[in-house]
Amino acid sequence: MSLILAILTAAFFLAADQITKYIVITNMELGQSIDFIDGLLDFTYIHNNGGAWGIFGGSRWFLIGFTAVIMLVLLILLIKNGKKNTLFLWAGSLILSGGIGNLIDRIFRDGKVIDFLHATFINFPIFNVADCAVVIGAGLLILYFILDMKNDAKRVEK
Repeated sequence: MSLILAILTAAFFLAADQITKYIVITNMELGQSIDFIDGLLDFTYIHNNGGAWGIFGGSRWFLIGFTAVIMLVLLILLIKNGKKNTLFLWAGSLILSGGIGNLIDRIFRDGKVIDFLHATFINFPIFNVADCAVVIGAGLLILYFILDMKNDAKRVEK
């Protein structure tokens, strides 16, 4: 049951990412900003031709290749280990979903990822739904590794 829920959640994030990007592209001008929650969040439509925080800007093919390799490795790990640990399954599914969402942009939108969520209260870089999935998945993956190390330490003590 957990496998089905993880797949459905990953599919939901991927669909939400692509739908929200389509809505932004068709209803906003590039560079336009719309207040959503005053002082907290606005929608600001930008193109990011780099990775997180714009690193490797303009390196479309490198970012496509790098992302594809990471997604392939993650998929293999999920197939191999996903059924063994629910936390790893959820973490990997979310990271894979977000990675695919941004990879679609890089491939079909001339190397540019559509970003539009702007947390104005901390002036965080503008991001998208796919980025949210990756961050949540990465947080779960860190928790998985912490718990795994803790379990290994307990086994060594015995």
